[in-house]
Amino acid sequence: MKKDSASLAHTSWRCKYHIVFAPKYRRQIIYGKYKQSIGTIIRELCERKGVEIHEANACKDHIHLLVSIPPKLSVSQFMGYLKGKSSLMIFDRHANLKYRYGNRKFWCRGYYVDTVGRNKEKIAEYIRNQIQDDYVADQLTLFEEYDPFTEEKNRKK
Repeated sequence: MKKDSASLAHTSWRCKYHIVFAPKYRRQIIYGKYKQSIGTIIRELCERKGVEIHEANACKDHIHLLVSIPPKLSVSQFMGYLKGKSSLMIFDRHANLKYRYGNRKFWCRGYYVDTVGRNKEKIAEYIRNQIQDDYVADQLTLFEEYDPFTEEKNRKK
């Protein structure tokens, strides 16, 4: 079993972050035929910077990562590197996307980040189950035959 903290030359650290980011305009492009390719690109870029991926999941319109970022890198430096380089690599591997994203910016400008304390297992479980949660949420938006408030029969639109 791996120890909970890592170390550099004169530093011992445990910096884990839950990061969520999405493609431009929240286009639902990740989960299809590009999921495996984008996952490979993100893993490769994380390895280059010494960032360890504990858990990752690509939903249809966003990505969840649970990562350990060394203290020599700030989260904003890492995210700028990850989103910038991955955009270029995605457009190089999938030339047809250049026409959808004319300015060669694949990702949205912002991202969500949260520090992970001792509840790493709960967040990892949340990331693993995110696709199932999205599916359940989508099922709630399906057409209902009867209006739950007036109990009148709904007409299909």
